[in-house]
Amino acid sequence: MRYVEEFRDPSAARDVLRAIKDVTAEIGATKEKPIHIMEICGGHTHAIFRYGLDRLTPEGIEFIHGPGCPVCVLPMSRIDECVEIAERPEVIFATFGDAMRVPGSRKSLMQAKADGADIRMVYSPLDALELARRNPDREVVFFGLGFETTTPSTALSIQQASREALRNFSVFCNHITVPPPIKALLDDPYMVLDGFVGPGHVSMVIGTHPYDFIAKDYGKPIVVAGFEPLDLLQSVLMVLHQIRDGRAEVENQYARVVPEHGNPVSIAAIEDVYEPRPTFEWRGLGEIDASGLRIRHAYRAYDAEEKFRVGYGAGPRIVSEPDGCACGQVMTGRIKPPQCPQYGQGCTPEMPLGALMVSSEGACAAYFQYSANDDVMEAAE
Repeated sequence: MRYVEEFRDPSAARDVLRAIKDVTAEIGATKEKPIHIMEICGGHTHAIFRYGLDRLTPEGIEFIHGPGCPVCVLPMSRIDECVEIAERPEVIFATFGDAMRVPGSRKSLMQAKADGADIRMVYSPLDALELARRNPDREVVFFGLGFETTTPSTALSIQQASREALRNFSVFCNHITVPPPIKALLDDPYMVLDGFVGPGHVSMVIGTHPYDFIAKDYGKPIVVAGFEPLDLLQSVLMVLHQIRDGRAEVENQYARVVPEHGNPVSIAAIEDVYEPRPTFEWRGLGEIDASGLRIRHAYRAYDAEEKFRVGYGAGPRIVSEPDGCACGQVMTGRIKPPQCPQYGQGCTPEMPLGALMVSSEGACAAYFQYSANDDVMEAAE
């Protein structure tokens, strides 16, 4: 297939759905005893709801929505620290737009901006670099956020700032990595997972081998997938084939984009600029060893945690979730979004209480946008 339209072809989708139904029946999966497949990436969660794949696939398949939305897994304490930095009079705080409305314990960045903080939405860290060049008398802080997909661009910006000796630029680093939380979920005795649909964009950077432990150590199949409906359906079928055949392998459905060994230029930039943190807090998952990245000592002049003495450099802060907010349970697959007591009531896309309702990749936002209205009514009963 060469064009996007081919990955949305209804006739081809029907053929794959028939094959999925047949293999599900061969396995013996039913509504009462389903196969649990976790899509790790928030983009996949969004696509599943957008195209109704959770309703088209047999009842013997249950999708578990994983922690693959970087905005959603950021703990409230880190938002509080963003606000603390942004409210300094000398600071211009630059951030991606999807982080603006994530609630902290006091306020969101959007509310801080309304209160007078100089917070600006940018499309890339290069925009923040340009802000620093144009405002030499101000401290420009970029909110570095995301998985391996966005990590290289921040790293390259730090390298460029270093080459220019641009000392009024720094990064509040909240970049995180995908494999450690997957391991944490697999080690959780309460999680029932039979297979994984692996992230496509992250794998463009890191390749497929970082997931080898899922198959080798835990005996679970994983298929790296694209984002069109046929990509996802084919990936689900590949996972089911492995389960039926008693195999556990790392397979690459998204081979047209994802190279086996990743992108060497991006990997080199990441390794040059960052090192693993000993531990990092994830919303809903708690502290996970070596799951976050921090800026190396050689680039400490561009580390906002060092410059402003916040974050893990000053000791982590634990901030409790709002009353009734079940983001952590949704993110670990223990409940579906409508089962959260705040869903559709105290928490809506217009007035989000939790991070999963803020980001377009959040399970609650996707569920709210694409699911039937009776889900909201059901949540209210």
